[in-house]
Amino acid sequence: MPSDTAATRLASIRDRIARAARLADREPSEVTLVAVSKTHDADAIRPLIAAGQRVFGENRVQEAMAKWPDLRAETPDLVLHLVGQLQSNKAREAVETFDVIHAVDRPSLVTALARAMAESGRRPDCFIQVNIGDEPQKGGCAVNALPDLLAAVRAADLPVIGLMAVPPAGLEPAPYFALLAKLARDSGLPGLSIGMSDDFETAVTLGATHVRVGTALFGARA
Repeated sequence: MPSDTAATRLASIRDRIARAARLADREPSEVTLVAVSKTHDADAIRPLIAAGQRVFGENRVQEAMAKWPDLRAETPDLVLHLVGQLQSNKAREAVETFDVIHAVDRPSLVTALARAMAESGRRPDCFIQVNIGDEPQKGGCAVNALPDLLAAVRAADLPVIGLMAVPPAGLEPAPYFALLAKLARDSGLPGLSIGMSDDFETAVTLGATHVRVGTALFGARA
């Protein structure tokens, strides 16, 4: 990153979120900024914590387990989101480590998470990931499979709060964000986890409740 400080970068992102929210006649407080700290070590994260950021995202369970216990001991009110794909055999660790899980995308994972929540007593909020661009290389359930997966999630009593998606790279994201917002409304779900460093302002104008920003806060991945 340039020589600007973590506090400066954080303030800039928050200002941009607030402007986008006001354009859409929304309150900026309706949008949660998830600072995606994947591949960045604790020393890169602490300046953002010092600047007031409390919500962070990680892609991998093992990476989070290695660095977040110490950070949480220093700052107990941190909230940790799992924003990457989750293997069913890591469900127990994910439930014990994270407060929110963004990539529930198949029945086998629903079963594993329900079991892990029952055993641990922890109940992280969950987003269902939708493969909004029907891309074979991406995780997420197909759009037409969403009703069945949502029914399975509700039958398993997972605390589902919304939908998550990553639009196809290189294409205008707005139509994909709008489609996900409609799917969420039709499903009776209030949460919408959309928008990253390049498109979070568009996401906010189209109803994002959570934006996942990494590069704009931390710089290029290590």
